[in-house]
Amino acid sequence: MVARRADERHRASTMLELFFDLCFVAAVAQAASAFEHELAAGRIGHAVLGYAMVFFAIWWAWMNFTWFASAYDTDDVPYRLLTLVQITGALVLAAGAAEALEHEDFTVITWGYVIMRLAMVTQWLRAARSDPERRGTCLRYAAGIFLVQIGWVVRLALPEDTGLVTFAVLVLAEIAVPALAERTTTTTWHPHHIAERYGLFTLIVLGESITAATGAVRTALDTHAALGDLAALVAGGLLTVFALWWLYFAQSAPRLLTSLRTALLWGYGHYLVFASAAAVGAGLALNVAHTAGHGHISDRTAAAVYTVPVAVFIALVWLLHHRTSGLRRAGDVLHPVAVLAVLAATYAPSPILTTGVITALLITATLLLAARGTDSRAEPAH
Repeated sequence: MVARRADERHRASTMLELFFDLCFVAAVAQAASAFEHELAAGRIGHAVLGYAMVFFAIWWAWMNFTWFASAYDTDDVPYRLLTLVQITGALVLAAGAAEALEHEDFTVITWGYVIMRLAMVTQWLRAARSDPERRGTCLRYAAGIFLVQIGWVVRLALPEDTGLVTFAVLVLAEIAVPALAERTTTTTWHPHHIAERYGLFTLIVLGESITAATGAVRTALDTHAALGDLAALVAGGLLTVFALWWLYFAQSAPRLLTSLRTALLWGYGHYLVFASAAAVGAGLALNVAHTAGHGHISDRTAAAVYTVPVAVFIALVWLLHHRTSGLRRAGDVLHPVAVLAVLAATYAPSPILTTGVITALLITATLLLAARGTDSRAEPAH
């Protein structure tokens, strides 16, 4: 298991990585569905906290495999088998997502997570044996991950009133492992490969949002909901998701990934990017159900369930990417203004449609500013 070069040409995601992502989306879908269910029941605080906890397990396991694969994807038989074990763990995690979020029972989701992480321990031990230059780094990864997994299993036997505190401690321990492991010698990683992997997962999560909304619309039609209201929801939802896709992929992420520090900040920041993208679908589905007369929340709360994750997505993409957008400084104000406008849309008569229009206008404005900047640079000097 020899480390791959960071400047390898034509590096792209493999079919195994795409299969890995596809199976992980099952966990995302289960978490988003349970999130929507809790919100519809009016348990807002419980829903948000549970969703944040469940999504951490999904995101962290996915991210760790992605960075490892960028460094050590040998695609041999042991590598493939261990990756399939991780996929199995992801499916177990997906099966326990709803129980963890709705009833705070983390037994199934913990075992699914531990299965994935122990497979990663084995991968790091293989890398340590084959890559003498980075053996210490690989062994620190293996030892750190293994010790934290013991903590997750022990947490299941602790009193329920310690659950949130122990979760926070173990999350900090998980996040500390890469920083401690790579403090002397860093693993290789490919900027274009990492950017593509994150982009593909963002794409899949946005697609899952469309799928969830489609199912909700079909259910609403079966209950004979008002077609005019549904049309506004569908139009606003499509405009929003299309705009979020455009916004994310308008940036050149590899240009930003110039060091381990910036790459880690960029990678960690995607926790909220992924979580908010999935929450947009849950929010749209909840608003469709609310229009059909289901749920126990107010109109304003239903609107906020949609507008807040949209605003978070826009804000995070701007924070993570704005330095590579190529716009003049005047263009940087567009995204914060759009975030405030989306949040204000919570109080509009048709919040979903208003949000869709705002996000579409954001894309239009950035394109016009980019075109104007290109024209000004192309003008000959006098």
